[in-house]
Amino acid sequence: QVQLVESGGGLVQPGGSLRLSCAASGNIFSLYAMAWFRQAPGNEREFVGFVTLGGVTNYEEPVKGRFTISRDNTKDMMYLQMSNLKPEDTAIYYCNNLARSLPWGQGTQVTVSA
Repeated sequence: QVQLVESGGGLVQPGGSLRLSCAASGNIFSLYAMAWFRQAPGNEREFVGFVTLGGVTNYEEPVKGRFTISRDNTKDMMYLQMSNLKPEDTAIYYCNNLARSLPWGQGTQVTVSA
């Protein structure tokens, strides 16, 4: 049974930084390109960016230059380094494979507020 667990969220002031982690059970990281998603209150879940098996990354425009995705396949971990955070980054952040075909985890709340 694949399980995704996101962690590292919290309350941060505008301009601050956070590092999110995604842990996966089931030895799946060697199989998929992985991605981060987020869902703000009242909005649908949206794509943030992804990292391929080889470490190539791509990001949605609102987070380009501020967010960095990385992965460690030996540890079945993926990370989202967020810097220069803005209030509009406030959301629950989730990880999944690029196809969104794995069971969703609980997500981790990121709140950007002064």
